Amino acid sequence: MISDPPPPLLNLFTVLPQPAEEEHIEVLLERPGLRLERIVSHGQASPPGYWYDQDDGEWVMVLRGQARLRLDGETEDRVLGPGDYLYLAPHLRHRVAWTAPDEPTVWLALFVAEGQASSSS
Repeated sequence: MISDPPPPLLNLFTVLPQPAEEEHIEVLLERPGLRLERIVSHGQASPPGYWYDQDDGEWVMVLRGQARLRLDGETEDRVLGPGDYLYLAPHLRHRVAWTAPDEPTVWLALFVAEGQASSSS
């Protein structure tokens, strides 16, 4: 019987992309109803007036760097630093107001199809 080789040991911080015009998005894991991404920002923000309005829920965490998110209906940005996370329910409009321009901001984003997310966030 031939077995699969063991999975490689990887690290989220060892190979960070260089600053670019767009954020770098890498899918780390994808299964039915679930997608895990590493996002690396270098000063990017949502375009003026643009709001994300996603069908999937999104659990997002800043691992390194800093960011500010604006949720629709709130008057102030949510400030996120290393270890900060929140769950964005499906269709909760939000935007990235700011990410640190002088260091990479590394995000971990878990997208969960509607109906599969738990409310224990």
